[in-house]
Amino acid sequence: MKYLFAAVLVASSVASFGAANAAGGCGPGWHRGPYGGCQPNRGVVVVERPLVVERPAVVVVPRGRVCPYGTVWRYGRCRVVY
Repeated sequence: MKYLFAAVLVASSVASFGAANAAGGCGPGWHRGPYGGCQPNRGVVVVERPLVVERPAVVVVPRGRVCPYGTVWRYGRCRVVY
């Protein structure tokens, strides 16, 4: 019984999938226009992407503070570590 149920489930899911109709119901060689009417396809449309070259952003980072050994940068200057 469970095999029958599984077979019915698989058959119903396969039957529910249909081919997508990209023409919008107008048929092959036709498409929907801007106001919903069917219009014939007119040749091949080629869309070219423009060549865009992006340069990496320039990031300016201030130089890190370097204090002598035994000191740390605090309150705008090197301070001795206690």
